[in-house]
Amino acid sequence: MILYFTKMHGLGNDFMVVDMVTQNARLPPEKVRRLADRRFGVGFDQLLIVEPPTDPDMDFRYRIFNADGSEVEQCGNGARCFARFVRDHRLIGRDLVRVQTAGGNIELQILDNDSVAVNMGIPRLTPSDIPFTAPGQSVLYPLMIDGETLMVSAISMGNPHAVLVVDDVQKAPVEMLGPLIEHHEDFPRKCNAGFMEIVNRNEINLRVYERGVGETMACGSGACAAVVAGVIQGVLNDEVKVNLSGGFLQIQWSGEGHSVMMTGAATRVYEGHTRL
Repeated sequence: MILYFTKMHGLGNDFMVVDMVTQNARLPPEKVRRLADRRFGVGFDQLLIVEPPTDPDMDFRYRIFNADGSEVEQCGNGARCFARFVRDHRLIGRDLVRVQTAGGNIELQILDNDSVAVNMGIPRLTPSDIPFTAPGQSVLYPLMIDGETLMVSAISMGNPHAVLVVDDVQKAPVEMLGPLIEHHEDFPRKCNAGFMEIVNRNEINLRVYERGVGETMACGSGACAAVVAGVIQGVLNDEVKVNLSGGFLQIQWSGEGHSVMMTGAATRVYEGHTRL
């Protein structure tokens, strides 16, 4: 069969977006891995699936598959692309999109400049909700990596994150530490590893080693988690510019009990089709 798709990116974090509302296909993990291959397939960090919702209060169900074929709960950059996709493909006629995800329901607002504001929901800080193995909730947790203790914040934005503050994000050993943090035994479902350099109280530089993908040019949920980590540590204000290698995001969080708001670009690259 022929599968129609759109290639999109959010600050260089790239996606294959597939409408499963008007077409139907089976995409098991091995097929996702083949499509993700950048030499022999379409090539992407994540595959995004648009489905009818199972929750009657939502407009769509949003499913996310990493390049390794694993399904994950949330992807902030993907959410912005999802919003533009459903509007551009006339699957919805308004700019507010309510979406059901495995990590919880979110709202997407398409703005006049075609950027998208995403209500990412309330971050989860209780270890069992992340999930993370710890005796109780704390601002920082010790993580033993190769005999060295790293102090990280552990946060769920619908998906698990560990955030480590570094002096210089460009010199941080992301390729070495990233997979060790991702697979650490204290994160039973693995995690995304964020490396945050604080520029000032309203700006950070960030690199993220994403679970099941590796380092990407941008990570929306990682940007949200980093700002939450900085706010609870008392080193960031509630509105922060997050600089990533693919561009920047604006993140706003007013503290515990409040939702995280993320605003940034979503770009269509091309329309395509492939034979399954």
